[in-house]
Amino acid sequence: MAPSVLIVDDHPSFRSTARMLLELEGYTVLGEAPDGETAIAQARALRPDIVLLDVNLPDMDGFEVAARLSAIEQPPAVVLVSSREASEYGPLVGTSGARGFIAKADLSGAALEEVLAA
Repeated sequence: MAPSVLIVDDHPSFRSTARMLLELEGYTVLGEAPDGETAIAQARALRPDIVLLDVNLPDMDGFEVAARLSAIEQPPAVVLVSSREASEYGPLVGTSGARGFIAKADLSGAALEEVLAA
């Protein structure tokens, strides 16, 4: 069975591109969310295997969302994404509860698998 994904990003164009890319690579995209509160609610309702989570959201940052997601029953694997590089966030990626980080320009099914396998 294909891993299921919830895509969280405030830019509809990125959500659409990520959906298309991941579906072409065998993932099942269960939904999309434009902000942190919606992401948390959808993660509880949809129970995805993976949440692809933008660091910069309009209501709270992705690090806060990742921490909240790690506290829900059956937490998903959270992978942070950003147009910036991971090094710009210092230790925040590691302390957020996320499994890892992928720069948006590097997003692929293989990159996602590599982060989840680490």
